[in-house]
Amino acid sequence: MTFKVQCRFLLVVAALLVMTLFLPLCANATHNRAGEITYKQISALTFEVTVITYTAITTDACPAWTADRPELDIEWGDNTVSTLIRSEKINLPDCYRRNKYVGQHTYAGPGIFRITVEDPNRNANVANIPNSVNTLFAISTTMIIDPTLGLNNTPILTQPPVDKAAVGQVFVHNPGAYDPDGDSLSYKITPCREENGAPIPNYSYPPASNFIRVDAITGDLIWNTPMMVGIYNVAMLIEEWREGVKIGEIIRDMQIEVFDSGNTTPQIDLTALDTTYGSHDSICIEAGTWLKFDVEATDANNDNITLSAYGAPFVASSNAPAHFEQTESQAGYAKGRFDWVTSCNVVRKQPYILNIKAQDDNPIVNLVDLKSIYITIVGPAVQNLHAVPSANFITLSWSQSVCENVVGYNIYRKIQPSGFVHDFCQTGVPSSTGYEKVGHVAGRENLLYVDRDIAQGHEYCYMVCAVFPDGAEGYASDEVCTSLPMGLPTMTNVSVLSTSRATGSIYVAWVKPDDAELAASSAPYKYVIFRSRGFLGDNFTRVGEVEGLDNTEFTDNNVNTVDYPYTYKIEFYGTDNGESVLIGSPSFASSVFIDLTQQENSVKVRLRNNVPWTNYNYEYYRYDSLTDTYNVIGSTTDKSIIDSNVENGHEYCYYVKSYGRYSLPGFPEPLENLSQQVCKLSVDTVAPCRPEITVTSICDSAYNLIQWSVPDSCNYDVDSYTLYYTPVLDGEYQVLSTFASDVTEFRHYPNDRMAGCYYISASDPNGNVSENSMVSCVDECSYYDLPNVFTPNGDGINDYYHPIGEYKFVEKVDMTILNRWGEVMFETTDPDIMWDGRNKMTGTYVVPGVYFYICEVYEQRLTGLEARHLKGFIHVFRAEEVNQNHD
Repeated sequence: MTFKVQCRFLLVVAALLVMTLFLPLCANATHNRAGEITYKQISALTFEVTVITYTAITTDACPAWTADRPELDIEWGDNTVSTLIRSEKINLPDCYRRNKYVGQHTYAGPGIFRITVEDPNRNANVANIPNSVNTLFAISTTMIIDPTLGLNNTPILTQPPVDKAAVGQVFVHNPGAYDPDGDSLSYKITPCREENGAPIPNYSYPPASNFIRVDAITGDLIWNTPMMVGIYNVAMLIEEWREGVKIGEIIRDMQIEVFDSGNTTPQIDLTALDTTYGSHDSICIEAGTWLKFDVEATDANNDNITLSAYGAPFVASSNAPAHFEQTESQAGYAKGRFDWVTSCNVVRKQPYILNIKAQDDNPIVNLVDLKSIYITIVGPAVQNLHAVPSANFITLSWSQSVCENVVGYNIYRKIQPSGFVHDFCQTGVPSSTGYEKVGHVAGRENLLYVDRDIAQGHEYCYMVCAVFPDGAEGYASDEVCTSLPMGLPTMTNVSVLSTSRATGSIYVAWVKPDDAELAASSAPYKYVIFRSRGFLGDNFTRVGEVEGLDNTEFTDNNVNTVDYPYTYKIEFYGTDNGESVLIGSPSFASSVFIDLTQQENSVKVRLRNNVPWTNYNYEYYRYDSLTDTYNVIGSTTDKSIIDSNVENGHEYCYYVKSYGRYSLPGFPEPLENLSQQVCKLSVDTVAPCRPEITVTSICDSAYNLIQWSVPDSCNYDVDSYTLYYTPVLDGEYQVLSTFASDVTEFRHYPNDRMAGCYYISASDPNGNVSENSMVSCVDECSYYDLPNVFTPNGDGINDYYHPIGEYKFVEKVDMTILNRWGEVMFETTDPDIMWDGRNKMTGTYVVPGVYFYICEVYEQRLTGLEARHLKGFIHVFRAEEVNQNHD
């Protein structure tokens, strides 16, 4: 049994005034002040974990007797426990000791694991923790092992979790967190923890004249302002994020000592920073730049000031770390210089946080001011971008990036120039410029990209950005623009003339090639027309041809324009030595095709098309039977509208006219094209809104209360609700019950467990069923509790040790009771236990005293039969000995 268990054992005994000879060993064993757990991932399932604790020490200057921990137990989160041997201890000023424990662990597979370290001895007299000396100290770190996320390491915390403050002065502390993988970090204040990582009961945050909080972005703990002298503990929750997904967290326990002093906090002044590269607290520079600037600090009490800096820039690169030194010092004033010769190796998405610290040397308490500066290192812009057009594609080329860690290049394109020039903090190409990412080239040495998804009639502009290992983009290249030569026909029209399944017709038109581009070809010329069903142009069939360069129209008859859209392409032929020769084929274009969706008292009209020109407006028409004409009901750039002026049970007919243009001059404008005409009977096909569900376990009464609702804006046609249930995760859901529309709650009394998952759906009178609600699961009731007092004295009262009250849903237990030397007194798998107080080996009654139990309770939970770990103490009392022989 470890010292941790033994000491807790004795504390309980002392509290009951039993076995008083052990009381001096632990009564004043004040100890843990602060701590944290971090880890490095060694391989897919193996991790090296480091536990750092800050404890009180006993020296001539620190006479209070304190406990020491040469070793600590660590719970790995997978139901295994190891003992870590202390690998380092450093005695610090003010009665602190920094302890370091390191160990490795290999997990069986992926999952979510909470690593926990507990210690029975938190230091005494913590003002905001009731009875702190007898309150267990706990810290934890949660890891997610997921092969899809890749390897992960916790943030590195560069500042110790112990600090000092003064009454009436704003206190600021920053953990100096740096993530070696470039992941994002967020921060929260949270209560300190006790046994099993639970928040300490009746814990309160330190009192403040204004507020105490943690900046979610910077990690600054700001206490504005301390009100009373004393020792206070707070915990900081540091969350780690990758691509918007939470991948881990650290709960760090921190101690702050507050003093009463006439001292005032020194003030850091960042206004001397050159704002060429950003602002006073946010700087963006190109990799390779030598960043250097001065900071100043003043102190109203004329105390001497020590300026220092810490944070990510000092650990980001072993080859060229940042440097900070204090350059001036006099009473009430200090100046320091930060410099960092950056390189491509430190380019990343996330900024580096530099913390500047000014600490005075007041003899009562040293106060600190803290300022954070964000430094973003951006990759250099791609150089020498060129765009060379061919008959129907454009080839881009550029120079290789100077950064050896570049993993590829992103290609961006838009029609017509943007004039975009990045500022110092703009990486990549912002969507506000109108550019879209159209391609990616992998590898630093691959310096060509061929863009084939283009058409005649437009000026295409490009920018290219280098990409770094974490996905960070460098600055955008200069903008280059070009267009395809006009040596091929250019499509202008694919317009439905008539709507019919058998006799529909479509008008196809184009602009002839530029005469100047035809010098190498000779007449006669012809155009061959091809058609493909759908929008993709993946199955063309020849449907006709037109002789002569100036004949640029064709009508395609007897096609089904009711059910299908069509895409057309033109092949352009010249003559060479009397033979017809294909000169080329321009981009294809599709017809405008619409479909209708019935909604509650409305019809949604949606259009689709695929054309090489730019459509800038759509007119929506609806048939009016009174005038026998189609009238405009909407004009918009959107590819859909909702016609709300309809009634269920009536038929409505629509078509759309599109208006488009090419960006280069010399083309007809506007390019007008019609969709087919389509009609639909308006009926109610809209389901009720998705219900919202909450499930609450009423443990004392053994039922789950299920409550649900539908938003007021769309619950008017709900006719009934159907509730579904499964007792286990990933189980098959069964209909639990169906309810009328006015019923919004149900009490469910499960048979074999309180755990379960529920969801509900809503139906309307027309049989439309809503989307299922979110699944809500509960698994919070436990009905198996053990007493801590037992009196086997033969009086017929409490002669057997058994669970408190009636228990439910327990299949079996593994119960072991030990004496203070770790010897087994009793074992059973019977949930009733029924220990009569006898030693299993001797058959005699055990002596009065305190015994330790470990019990695995196998209960029906959401995951099936699951073991719940219980541990605690049993105080055996007896008015007189029942047997002359004892263990």
